[in-house]
Amino acid sequence: MTELSTTKPASPKKRIVVIGSGFGGLATAIRLQTRGFDVHLFEARDKLGGRAYLYEQDGFRFDGGPTVITAPFMLNELFEGAGKNPEDYLNLVPVEPFYRIEFHDGRHFEYGQDEAATERLIGQFAPADLDGYRRMITHAKAIFQKGFVELSDRPFLKFSDMLRVAPDLVRLQSYKTVYQFASSYVKDPMLRRVFSFHPLLVGGNPFQTTSIYALIHYLERQWGVHYAMGGTGAIIQALGKLFCELGGHIYLSTPVKRIVVENGKAIGIETVADRAVQAHAVVSNADVANTYLKMIDARHRRKYTAAKLNRMRYSMSLFVIYFGTRKTYPGIKHHTIILGKRYKGLLDDIFNKKLLSDDFSLYLHRPTATDLSMAPPGNDCFYVLAPVPNQKSGIDWTKEANPFRNAIMRYLDERYLPGLLDNIVTERLLTPLDFETTLNTNLGTGFSFEPIFRQSAWFRPHNESEDVQNLYFVGAGTHPGAGVPGVLSSAKIAENLICQRLQ
Repeated sequence: MTELSTTKPASPKKRIVVIGSGFGGLATAIRLQTRGFDVHLFEARDKLGGRAYLYEQDGFRFDGGPTVITAPFMLNELFEGAGKNPEDYLNLVPVEPFYRIEFHDGRHFEYGQDEAATERLIGQFAPADLDGYRRMITHAKAIFQKGFVELSDRPFLKFSDMLRVAPDLVRLQSYKTVYQFASSYVKDPMLRRVFSFHPLLVGGNPFQTTSIYALIHYLERQWGVHYAMGGTGAIIQALGKLFCELGGHIYLSTPVKRIVVENGKAIGIETVADRAVQAHAVVSNADVANTYLKMIDARHRRKYTAAKLNRMRYSMSLFVIYFGTRKTYPGIKHHTIILGKRYKGLLDDIFNKKLLSDDFSLYLHRPTATDLSMAPPGNDCFYVLAPVPNQKSGIDWTKEANPFRNAIMRYLDERYLPGLLDNIVTERLLTPLDFETTLNTNLGTGFSFEPIFRQSAWFRPHNESEDVQNLYFVGAGTHPGAGVPGVLSSAKIAENLICQRLQ
C-alpha cells in the first residue's frame, strides 16, 4: 500500500474513507478535507484518475477518460474553496471549434463559442432550420436553468423531492427524448444528428435519453469547451497535489475488498491485503453496481439486490484505440465526431440488440491540435473511440478486438488520416473487457446506468445509500449522472450530506 501524503491532522478528526480517485472521488476528498475531516482516499491502480487514468508510452501521453471539459468554474471552486488560486495548478484553455462533425456523405458541420458564426453555418447548411434552431436554443436554455443550475447539485433522497419538480419537468417536456427534442425544431436529418449526439458523451442513446440532457448543448455555450494543458491527466495531478497539500492521505495500488457494515452502518473498509480502516463514513467513487455487488454483503442490501441491479439498464461500453504517429495531421481538429451512414439503427444495435455491427460512428480526439507536449516533436497524438455494446452482449473481445481495430484504422486511413497505417509508432487498445476488469465496471460499461428518465434524479441510485447508513456515492452511477460537470456536482452533494450528518 503506497501512501502519498505523510501529513497528519493536528487534532483528532472524524475520518472519511473515499474509494476511488476519479473526478468524483478526488473532488469529494478535497471538499471534505477542506471542511475539516480526516480523509483517506484508496485507489486500486498505480496512479490517480480512475477512468481519467493517464497512459504514458514511447514519449506520448494519452488521456484515458474524459477529454471534453465544460463548466470549468466547477474545477476552479475546488481550489478556491481551499484558499488556493486555480491558475497556480491548472492552465485551462478554450477549444475552438467545440466539435467538427463529419457526415458519411463528405459534408461536415462545425460549431463553437461564436453563436453568430453557428447561425451563419446553419443558414448555409439548412437555411429553413435557422428559426427552429433559435427556438431550440431558447428551450434548451430553460432546460439548462432548471436541470443544471437548480437541480444538478441537489440530492433526490425522497420521492417528494421528485414530485416537487415534476411540474417543471413536464413543462420542459422531459418525457421526450433528446432526438425528439431536436427534431421538433430542426428538420434537416444531419442537423438533427448534430444537435442530438450529446447523450453519447454521458452514456445515453439520443433516441432513449430524456430531453433533460439537451441542456449539455447550452452548457457548452454558456462556458465553452476547454482543455487543460498537459491533458486531463494534468487536472487529476493538480487535484491530487491539492488534496495532499491539505493534509489528505492517498493510498495507491490498494484495492478495497469490502465495506464493513455493522448494525446497518458503514464503519470502514477492508483492503485486499486485509487491512481494516475504520471510518465515520465511506464514500464510493467506484462503480455503483459493483460497490453493491462486490463490496457489500447481500444481507445488508434490501433494495439494491443482485436481482434489482441485473434488471436495470446499463450504458454502452467503449472501444478505444490510442495511437501516436510520426506523421502530423494539422487539418484534424481537437474534437471530431465522425457519424456513419446509419444513426438510429446503429444505436439500436449498440444499446438494445447488443450487436457488434460492421459499421460504426467514431469520436476522434487529437490533443496535439492544442497541446504539442502530448507527443514527441514532429509526432501526432490521437485516440479514436467507438461506442459498442456492453458485456451483456456476450461478445468475445479476445477474438473481436483486432478485427474491429483493423476496420476502424483502415477507415480512418482511407477517409481522414491518409497514410495512417504506415505511420503508427505506438498504440494501445481499451475494450469492454478492460472496462469490466481493469476499470471494474459492471458489464464493462463506460458510464454506469443508462440515463433514461426512469433512471434519473430520484430514480437513480441516491448519493446517500438507501441500504447502508453512512455510505455515500459519487460519480457517474449516482445523481446527477455521468460527465465531468455531473460527477463534480455529485461531489458537492456528498459533501453537503456528510457535513449535515457528521458535523
